[in-house]
Amino acid sequence: MTRLRLTLLQSRLLSLLPCALLLSACSNTFNPLKDYEQLTPSTILESPEPAAQTNYPADRVAKGKYLTGLLGCGSCHTNGALVGLPRQDQLLAGSSTGIAYSNPMQEPNPGIVYPSNLTPDMATGIGSWSIAQIVTMVQAGIDNHGSRTLPVMPWPSYANINDEDANSIAMYLKSLPPVRHQVPQNVSPGQKAVAPFVHFGVYQSR
Repeated sequence: MTRLRLTLLQSRLLSLLPCALLLSACSNTFNPLKDYEQLTPSTILESPEPAAQTNYPADRVAKGKYLTGLLGCGSCHTNGALVGLPRQDQLLAGSSTGIAYSNPMQEPNPGIVYPSNLTPDMATGIGSWSIAQIVTMVQAGIDNHGSRTLPVMPWPSYANINDEDANSIAMYLKSLPPVRHQVPQNVSPGQKAVAPFVHFGVYQSR
């Protein structure tokens, strides 16, 4: 059985640990932390440098690089970052570790999103996306097929990014050297994952 990984254990959940351990020692009571290990994700990553030759103004690309770092895009979209082992050769090239968005206390097979490849690779990244499509994704969470992404990507927090800044981010991403990296398919709730994942989320007790 694949060992699940948990990066964020809220204070409410941790407060249940002594009680859960005591109960599991006395009976077969469910211990919500039994199959989890706590990790330290990489949250501060340097944004990769754009290619030497680009079709976009250097000042806009530089601003996009700054904003991408400020928004922390690499902490999810870099392979290995979610488990504290970021791969420098795959910065912003997507994650083979997914993020579960279902309540782990209720759903043993949660829904999982695998952060996508943001480099302009034509086969596995955003090479076929237009600047306008990237801007729409940043500001509204709508992909190039017109589907809205789950708020695992915090697009609701980016809705107030102005058009100039969103365009700068798009220009920067389109200026990156393409990295060939195919991330796993997303998993719907109830389906069994075949690739590793972590749990993010905040749950409040009743």
